[in-house]
This record gives sequence, structure tokens and C-alpha cells, in this order.
Amino acid sequence: MACAECGGAGPCEELFHIVLALDHSRQEPWGPLHGVTVACFLLQHPSRLPAPDRGRAWAIVRGFVDGGLAAVADLTDAVRRANSHRARGALPILDVPPSVSGPFEVTIVDVAQDGTFPAAGFAARVRAWAQATLDAHSLR
Repeated sequence: MACAECGGAGPCEELFHIVLALDHSRQEPWGPLHGVTVACFLLQHPSRLPAPDRGRAWAIVRGFVDGGLAAVADLTDAVRRANSHRARGALPILDVPPSVSGPFEVTIVDVAQDGTFPAAGFAARVRAWAQATLDAHSLR
């Protein structure tokens, strides 16, 4: 059954927890892309992302597509620090794009491939996911 939010044909929540575990290992290629994978997932599953936080996710995805991982390194670090209960509100609220539901051209199911998020080609799949997320928001 397709996900009601992204249109992917898989267990999105389960896949998200798998990629988070890989991200938190801080190993290549998953760790450095943590902020981008979280932002893509949340933008494609808008019920999980409060409207005021949508601008931050949008900035991460836009920065990654436009300038690569180096372009979003400082922003993702700032978002990670602001995600602490002690630092809520530490980042300014950015322009918030409208919420968009799927289907998306590329979803977490595509990035997961066989459900394990293989290292080979992971960064390219995340880039395609980020581009598909931006494209969907631009077209609607």
C-alpha cells in the first residue's frame, strides 16, 4: 500500500528509523547526510513537521541541491544544536514553503533500495531525493 503522504510503496516510518540508525553511526556515507535525509523525509511527510520548522528543512534541502554537503554543513550543525530542549528557538524562523503531499518522484523507499540503504550510490540517491522534494514543491 502506498504511503498517503509521499506516495512511496513501502513502510516509510520503518525505513526512516533504519536510516536514522545508520546516520547516527556517523560513518560514511550516512552520517554526513543526516540533516539532508531528515529534512527530505519530513518535507515529504509534512504531518510530522510543524509549520515553523518547515523553513529550516527547506533551507537544508535547497542548500544541499544548490551547493552540496559543504553548503549545508553549518546550517545542519545549527539545526542539530537548536533541536535541544535547552536551545529551542535559537534559530530564526525561515520562509516556510507550503506543505506538499505526494506522490513524489523519489521517496525514502527509493533511497533505501532493498531496505538497507546500501552505501554504494547512497549520496547520489539522497541527491535525487532532495531534488525530487524541491521539484514537487516548485510544481505545486
